[in-house]
Amino acid sequence: MQSALFLAVQHSGRMERGGRRRSEAEEAEKGRMKRTIIKDWKTRLSYFLQNSSNSNKRKSKKAGKHRNYFRPSPEEAQLWSEAFDELLANKYGLAAFRAFLKSEFCEENIEFWLACEDFKKTKSPQKLTSKAKKIYNDFIEKEAPKEINIDFQTKNMIAQNIQEATHTCFSAAQKRVYSLMENNSYPRFLESEFYQELCKKTPITRAAQGT
Repeated sequence: MQSALFLAVQHSGRMERGGRRRSEAEEAEKGRMKRTIIKDWKTRLSYFLQNSSNSNKRKSKKAGKHRNYFRPSPEEAQLWSEAFDELLANKYGLAAFRAFLKSEFCEENIEFWLACEDFKKTKSPQKLTSKAKKIYNDFIEKEAPKEINIDFQTKNMIAQNIQEATHTCFSAAQKRVYSLMENNSYPRFLESEFYQELCKKTPITRAAQGT
């Protein structure tokens, strides 16, 4: 009887130790995955910021202007959660959101929205027509390389409107895509590991306090 009890206790102890080891291994794996995700995010973000910076360098060469985009402070990053427009208005925030959408395989939404913003600033009628056709070919027509998710009626309306392009050609589709991002992608972005990291305040070390 005592022998059986001893064996049962021994077996229970082994199971407990095995359970602890599995739990520790799972936690280690979660930590590794988290670091990998954040590293991937930073790589994507660096790519978007670099491209954005290069684009701005080309545009501002004549004006002699040059901008650098630095990592925002936690307080600045926290402002992005107050409104979707706050996020889009911030260069770093926009790049971070684009990287997030790319990770979710729906970056065509923000790319379409940005193309529409650029389109609305176009002054030349000739450029307006060529840009309208490019946006239609890239995002609207059936099986377009970056086709966005809008209804058939809106697609038909755009196809008619671009024949005589105006600044409002894509207004309905842009509002639809903006709403999709604001209600679906934006909340998920705010819950993402990368955004949470940006909002974290760096602890002040004793060495730093002493300086």
